[in-house]
Amino acid sequence: MSLTLYAHPFSSYCQKVLIALYENGTPFEMRALSHDDPRTMDEFATLWPLKRFPLLVDGGRTVIESTVIIEHLALHHPGPVPMIPADPRAALEARKMDRFFDNYLSTPQQKIVFDSMRPETVRDGYGVAEARAMLDTAYAWLDRTIADREWAAGDTFGLADCAAAPSLFYADWTHRIAPSFGNVIAYRKRLLARPSFARAVDEARPYRPLFPLGAPDRD
Repeated sequence: MSLTLYAHPFSSYCQKVLIALYENGTPFEMRALSHDDPRTMDEFATLWPLKRFPLLVDGGRTVIESTVIIEHLALHHPGPVPMIPADPRAALEARKMDRFFDNYLSTPQQKIVFDSMRPETVRDGYGVAEARAMLDTAYAWLDRTIADREWAAGDTFGLADCAAAPSLFYADWTHRIAPSFGNVIAYRKRLLARPSFARAVDEARPYRPLFPLGAPDRD
């Protein structure tokens, strides 16, 4: 087996894949993307001209998009922790929650962060307000949905939790989870205590000064 992951440790979508790899102790080579390493950047751009990471190379196969990469790992390199439930109905719930975290937490969170990087004259105040409202709505929905769940899709850790961990981690930095959403706060703490995510968080600590909104002194 020869797996190579092109990724950056501070990226939420890269952390999503790293969690899945760490959960199962899957061997892989990490090719950290940095403008200080033009050779790796050129390799990455050749493999995937759209230059969106993470990117997995498995032998001669190139796999893009974090969810697809985790599905690929579950299919071709399964381990003791199944990322996708065997039961089709449970698998559908896991995939639904995966899309929820990517589309309704990560996307508005990144909208706020990326807008802060623009010159003030071209910032999108209306779009940022919409993104913050989306996050509040998503927090409220999630709080109700996981009220009787240990993990995002039920009783076992898997794909949805790989998506949830970095999504909630950075969303709370960007738009604080209100104390009234106690289930979400408790779930975020469980994710931070999970060894696979704790490892990803620790590996990303040196990059915290890069967070455009200023990384809080916690987590």
